[in-house]
Amino acid sequence: MCGIFGYLGRRNAVKTAIDGLKKLEYRGYDSAGIAGVFQGQIIGCKEVGKVEGLEREVQELDFQLESAIAHTRWATHGKPSQINAHPHYDNARSLALVHNGIIENHLALKKELVSQGARFVSETDTEVISHLIASLYKGDLLFAVRKAIGMLKGAFAFALIHKDFPDQIVVVGHESPLVIGVGEQEMFVSSDPVAFSEFTHNVVFELLQPINRCLNGNDEVAVVHRDTFEVFDAAGQRSEKKIEKLTAKFGTASKGAYEHYTLKEIFEQPQTIRSAYVDRLSEEFGTAHFEEVQTEMPELLDVERILILGCGTSWHAGYLGAYLFEDMARIPTQLEISSEYRYKNPLVPHRTLVIAISQSGETADTIAAVRELKAKGTNVHGSTLSRIADACINMRAGPEIGVCSTKAFTSQVVILSLLCLAMARMRNMHKEDGKRFITAIEDLSAQVEQILETAPHIEKIANKYAHHENFFFVGRRYMYPVSLEGALKLKEISYINANGYPAGELKHGAIALINENCPTVALCSNKGTYEKILSNIMEIKARNGPVIAIAESGQKGLEGIVDDIIWIPEVIDELAGIPATVATQLLAYYIARKRGTDIDKPRNLAKSVTVE
Repeated sequence: MCGIFGYLGRRNAVKTAIDGLKKLEYRGYDSAGIAGVFQGQIIGCKEVGKVEGLEREVQELDFQLESAIAHTRWATHGKPSQINAHPHYDNARSLALVHNGIIENHLALKKELVSQGARFVSETDTEVISHLIASLYKGDLLFAVRKAIGMLKGAFAFALIHKDFPDQIVVVGHESPLVIGVGEQEMFVSSDPVAFSEFTHNVVFELLQPINRCLNGNDEVAVVHRDTFEVFDAAGQRSEKKIEKLTAKFGTASKGAYEHYTLKEIFEQPQTIRSAYVDRLSEEFGTAHFEEVQTEMPELLDVERILILGCGTSWHAGYLGAYLFEDMARIPTQLEISSEYRYKNPLVPHRTLVIAISQSGETADTIAAVRELKAKGTNVHGSTLSRIADACINMRAGPEIGVCSTKAFTSQVVILSLLCLAMARMRNMHKEDGKRFITAIEDLSAQVEQILETAPHIEKIANKYAHHENFFFVGRRYMYPVSLEGALKLKEISYINANGYPAGELKHGAIALINENCPTVALCSNKGTYEKILSNIMEIKARNGPVIAIAESGQKGLEGIVDDIIWIPEVIDELAGIPATVATQLLAYYIARKRGTDIDKPRNLAKSVTVE
């Protein structure tokens, strides 16, 4: 999940690299570092913590570089420390290297390199690459890099700079994202084009999207100069690469009047929900359409099964989608966690639609699972993910800065609902039912606004329970995936042990944990199972467990039983997960705020999970 940035050009290399790292900090913020060539020598600076700490240090040192590579880290091998921070060097300090990914055979390589005299100073797998390239270098840097990557196993990307070649950066992207930005007499290297988008929209995506390498093992190396770049294949032959225009719009991130990005993004949801469905609804025909997949829409009529892939929050959105596709479209739907699915030997029947869900489009496990399916010839309808899928539907939610996903989740559920509506109308759903579903979707924005207006009430409830160290979130049917997502938000930003659970399963073991110190958030807004969850609440109260209910206005039987209630507007069961989730987001936010945690950048987490 680490962030890589490199710069060659007319600007201040140190400042440009630091500014680029700030935009990549969502990928990790355990430590940060920068290195480059100055007066014929490799010099560098590394600091534990966020990029702002590195920025202060280089300013105090009046650090200057002719060219720079930089890195913000999410620790995999070795705890966060100055020694383990990137860049890493060889013993002669002839090169510096920054890396994202995992070298699976680093221990075997390290043993061999130590026997040759290499002295390791860190606990990282990255340092192996530095020593390996140095051991192979005999004046031809490109040859040494090509030789080294043939010896490395795993998914990785790295950028290196060598003192013998001060005006170039060597770049490798092997099943891990890396992209080149082409400016006017300046070049950029980054894990994400957002880091240089204010300077250029000319992009080489091929290193970011190594599709061919996945299929035929054809590794490539790019050599980036100040005004041009060259790409070489495994045999050392030049490869032609297309320069594409970056079409996405990247605004300057600002919290505005909000205390945290996370709170701002929670409050943006009325607009992002609206953006997800605008121009995608056909009220006349009671259906939905997507401009991005118009040519694929007829194929959806032949779909007999659906497979949904995702990780974390995206998996929870997929869970709600699975309920929708079976209930509304009557299509058997299988939900899989990408990190598990990629190691199965699955049976994927003919006419299976695969829906891969990812907020970033760079989730390593989901990409790997999709590649496996592509290799098997599966027709995948699903950044890297958007380029290897047969079609891509954009969430239109805009950048999400807070590490815990909020608006992305609700946008994903809206889009899955629209896709389900379209497929249901192709099959068994009557037009009038489709129209009613559209009306319910269009009402969501205003309903979420109503919930946001109750934020002061939710904050009072949060402050009351913020001292507890264990929580349950329970729900039935559509509310079960919401309970998983609500528990995840609380875990991520407040560091509380929270478990999402099917309410009916509590009595099969988990109820043993219920006591006066373990509150339960009961998600009650699934009308089809309301009476059942009332019984589950009574079971919890009989064991002295405090209960916070999230319920629809007008639902009877809760007052006088539960300890606190968060009321939300009445919504059809199929869409009730969206307003209920917004309520759990606010509850988690205010509990975390009361506990004083780092809400936007929680410990141990990164926004984009690009390693296994």
